Parts: sequence; C-alpha cells; structure tokens
Amino acid sequence: MTAQDYIQEKLDTLKLPLDLREPENTDELAEAIFHLLMSKRFRKYSANSELVEHIKNATRLSIENDEPLKLVFTQGAYKLWRLEESPEADWAELFCVMYYTQWLSPICEIYRHGVWIDFFVDDLILSRLNDVNKDESDTYRNTFQVVIDFMEQYRPSNLKMTITGVSEQFASKEAFYDQLDKDTEKYARNFAPNLPEVDERDIAMIELNTKPNAKIKAEENWMQKSKLIHDAYLTHTKAETAYHNRTDKIKVFSQPLGSGMFLAPGTTKDSVAKHWAGVGALLPKDDSYRQIILTPKQLENAHFEWEDIDLGINGKNFNRIRVLEINK
Repeated sequence: MTAQDYIQEKLDTLKLPLDLREPENTDELAEAIFHLLMSKRFRKYSANSELVEHIKNATRLSIENDEPLKLVFTQGAYKLWRLEESPEADWAELFCVMYYTQWLSPICEIYRHGVWIDFFVDDLILSRLNDVNKDESDTYRNTFQVVIDFMEQYRPSNLKMTITGVSEQFASKEAFYDQLDKDTEKYARNFAPNLPEVDERDIAMIELNTKPNAKIKAEENWMQKSKLIHDAYLTHTKAETAYHNRTDKIKVFSQPLGSGMFLAPGTTKDSVAKHWAGVGALLPKDDSYRQIILTPKQLENAHFEWEDIDLGINGKNFNRIRVLEINK
C-alpha cells in the first residue's frame, strides 16, 4: 500500500455512516454525547472532577439552547521556524483534523446541531515572544484554513471547524498591544523589583520557539523578560477576553495544561505533539501505516524516505510525505 492509498482510504472512511441510535430524550442525549466526547479511544489523559462537571454542564447548555456542542482548541498561529515546512501547515495539521473528525463525527450523527470546534490561535503576541512576523503568522493561518476547507468534503455537514485569532477580540492591533503592555506592567508587580525566574523547562521552550535574533538576545535577562510577557499575556490579555473561558465552551489541548480544565485527546491516535510545532509523518505498521506527529527533537533522530503524493491539497508541504524507516 502506498502512502497515498493509505491516506485516501482513511479520508474515505470518514464519510461512512456510523448507524448510531439517536437517543430518545434530552437526558439520554446528554449522556451519550458525554460518553462519546470522553471516549478512551481518543482521550489520552484523565479528566478531574471539575473538568468532568464543566463538560456535562456545557453539553446540557448546548442542548437546551439548540446549539452545537462548542469546543475551543488553543494553539499558536505559526509553524515552528526550525522546521523546513515553516511557515505553512503540513501533514501534522491534516492528520490532526482527520483525527478530530473521527472523534467528533459520532456526536454529529446523534445530535442534529452537531459540533463546532474552533481553533483559537495566538497571533499578534508572536512578534513579541518568538520574532514571528505577521506575514509568517498569516501564511500559517491561511494554509491551515486550506486544510480545514479540504476536509469539508470528508466531515459531517454539522461538524463546523473554524480558526479565530486572539487579535479579533480587540478593536485593532494597536489596542491589543496597548492592553498587552498594561498587563505586562501589572503582572511585573508580582516580582518587583526582580523578574520571574526561569527553570529548565522554561529555557527549553523559549530557546525552541525564539528565532536567533541578535537584538533580542543582546538584552540582559531576555529570557526572564520573555517569560514575563508570555505569562502576562496568558493570565490577563488572553484570559480576560473571556472568549474561550465560558460555561458553554469546552477547552481542548493536545496535552493536559496546568489549570486541569482542558480535555486532552492528543493530535493523532499515536501522538500528543503539537501540530504547529511538529511535522506529520507515516510510520509503517504491518501492511499499513500509522499517522504520527514528530517533534523537532524526534525529527533529528528519525530516519525516513520522502514519498511523492498528490491528494489535491494546495501548499508546498503536500506533494510529498516522510515515511519512517523503522529498522534504523
């Protein structure tokens, strides 16, 4: 089986009806949606009692209001600069969207209002943190949208997928940066007269994401300043938009986050790596393949061959795919 045959077969499978029984009443429907959403076939990590209760409440609200079940996946609006695929989306985004389509389609079959999954992307903050300019961020978002549009033919009509920028919650770019500056100054008071400390994990994350910009790195304590802006953004600027922190929305991420309030299904059946900071590849398995997302570190040690492919997706990253060599 070629890589193209395998991926096309998986895409076509997504269109097949599941023949699930529609629940007879609202209580049954809420319970069925909850169990499908929490299915261990997809969920990679356990959920605490507070998250479980939130998911149940959000589900009931959606049903009572005749609205789709609302999921919000928070992520960066970029393809990691270290990857040759940058700045465009690649197979990692496609595999993630395929996986989430498989996960959420059963809910769409039993609930006529379906599901809305919204990728809530960090955009304008990137120039301050990682030296990713707006053109690069826009390119990523536009090519990710190409993937979502391509997948429309393979997902249920009541499974809606969108991309929303944090910047869209502000009146203008200037308003965003003005608020960020105020929030950073306010957040810095927690550490005054010092800056927040950075641990090994912070250092690794900052070095991974930040381009080697001489001006940034010439600043004294540049890593601490980067952490200060990052944490002020998450704690205040982004959080206080209240776009994703709502009782009727369920937050999703590839892995658990510190708040404990994110449902964590991973990004493919075999991966939890972030799709925007990794690359999609195929791992041979018997006479077939597994879809995986490789982190930069995994990619450094990977042995693979490129295989040509044409599924009709526009973009520089969709005319070939990495196929791993498993015996090396």
